[in-house]
Amino acid sequence: MRHGSALALAGLLLTAGTIHFVRPQQFDDLVPSVLPGSERAWNYGAGAAELLVGATVALPRTRRIGAGLAVLLFLAVFPGNLKMAWDWRDRSAGEQALAYARLPLQVPLVVWALRVRRRS
Repeated sequence: MRHGSALALAGLLLTAGTIHFVRPQQFDDLVPSVLPGSERAWNYGAGAAELLVGATVALPRTRRIGAGLAVLLFLAVFPGNLKMAWDWRDRSAGEQALAYARLPLQVPLVVWALRVRRRS
């Protein structure tokens, strides 16, 4: 099951990274305005990071470092989730629920990545 958990984490990261390139408009508004440059550039950078980290988690030889990078990545995107929750405060109840659900979701993702790192 250890290998399966790592591959599932890699799959999640690879899927998320791919979506950043296929549907970038979904993520542009999550980029905090205090960051320099365009939202799209940050969006593509995040997607590339997710693809790179996902690939390193997928390979047993680089899995330990990849899982550690996944922890950092999950922490790094948290400000975008906060921004989404704030920006969506006037949207429908369903959209607000989605935005707020993303906030505590980071905790199990970090724990998952730490577990994969520890077991690698």
